[in-house]
Amino acid sequence: MHRSLLFAAVATVAVACATSPLGRQQLRFFPGDQMAEMGAAAFAQTRKETPAVSDPALTGYVKCVADAITPLVEGGPETWEVVVFDDPQANAFALPGGKIGVYRGLLDVAKTQHQLATVIGHEIAHVQAEHGNERVSTAYATEAGLQLVQALAGGQGAQNDNVMALLGLGAQVGVLLPFSRTQETEADLIGLDLMARAGFDPRESVQLWQNMGAGGNGAPPEFLSTHPSHGTRTDDLNRRMDQALALYQEAQQQGRTPDCRR
Repeated sequence: MHRSLLFAAVATVAVACATSPLGRQQLRFFPGDQMAEMGAAAFAQTRKETPAVSDPALTGYVKCVADAITPLVEGGPETWEVVVFDDPQANAFALPGGKIGVYRGLLDVAKTQHQLATVIGHEIAHVQAEHGNERVSTAYATEAGLQLVQALAGGQGAQNDNVMALLGLGAQVGVLLPFSRTQETEADLIGLDLMARAGFDPRESVQLWQNMGAGGNGAPPEFLSTHPSHGTRTDDLNRRMDQALALYQEAQQQGRTPDCRR
């Protein structure tokens, strides 16, 4: 990464307060272009380490779902890069700067376009809410700040892995994502609205997380985890469902009716 990141981080002396799309106060130090640079570097490392699938139909299917959602992201980039990784994990991520990765194994759990849109919408919501920026900023403000600055300036190995983890890489979707419960809940609700506005049926979000729960092989109880339990997650989604269904019906009336097929 560019050395300018080091100097920008060191020069940050005041607390940068911001507000999430749901009105929560956040700590965010880093401007969007620096976060995009971190996202691009993390994405490049993931592409280097994990091959992409060779099936154009599979890639086209995932891209179709993502392309229906990304134009609705407030403040997002004009173009998003989408890669399907040839790995059996039920995993996906989105990164600042417009990078989306979906692991092949997710398609065994997200069985319809609407369920896949649930996950992609959730991951994009992390980016829209700048949860990565919030996590990097929080780490910078703690005792780990010096190591983080070194990583931002071009660190290798464990330092770079730490930045990737802060951006949301390296953990399984719906099981052990390295975001807080609050951030996870925000991403669920923002993602639900995104998928509905794109014309995907928000009711299938509940089935998706039930699928995740059934495949969790004994996921830890909520008080031991950094993410909401599947029951809490679906309860939160159901409480927002009337609003999401109204957005879904409006999208249909406006002609947003995605037809993505494998």
